[in-house]
Amino acid sequence: MADDKVRDEAMQIIGMFQILPDLSFSTSIILSGLSTGIMSGLKEKGIQMAIASRSPTSDIANTFIDKLNIKSLFVAKEIFSSWSHKTEHFQKIHTRTGVSKMGVTSILVGDGVTLGALRQGLTEFSQNHNTIEKNKKVWRNKYSGKAASSETEKD
Repeated sequence: MADDKVRDEAMQIIGMFQILPDLSFSTSIILSGLSTGIMSGLKEKGIQMAIASRSPTSDIANTFIDKLNIKSLFVAKEIFSSWSHKTEHFQKIHTRTGVSKMGVTSILVGDGVTLGALRQGLTEFSQNHNTIEKNKKVWRNKYSGKAASSETEKD
C-alpha cells in the first residue's frame, strides 16, 4: 500500500515535467523504501529504464536485483565485471532496445531514491535537455550559412 501511495506521488511529480527521459539508467543507485514505488511510477508513465553497472561481483548484484523483485521494471539489464569498459553497457542497451541516442543525467542520492531525488533528477534532466536544444539551434544557425532567426536571437 505504501508503494502505491509513493507511486501516485511520483506520477504527480513526473506529470509536472513536459520533457521526460526516453531511457534512464544509472551506474549506482542506493535503494530506499520509496524506490520501488518511484520506479513503478516511472514505468507507468512509459519511461523505459535499464540497469547498467560494473561490479567485481556481478553475481551478487544480479542476486540482489532478483531478491528485490524489481527486474520486471527494466527493459534491459547489463551488469558486467569491473574489467569491462563502461561504454559496453550502453552499446548492449542500444542493441537490445533500439534507442539511438542515450545520455546520462546523474545526481547524488546519498539517502536513496526519494521523491525529492526524483524531482531533482527530472529538473536537471529538463535543464540539460533545454541547454542541448539551445546549443543545437545556435550551431545550426552558425554553420548552416543562414542568418539567425529572430527567435534564436531572443534566446
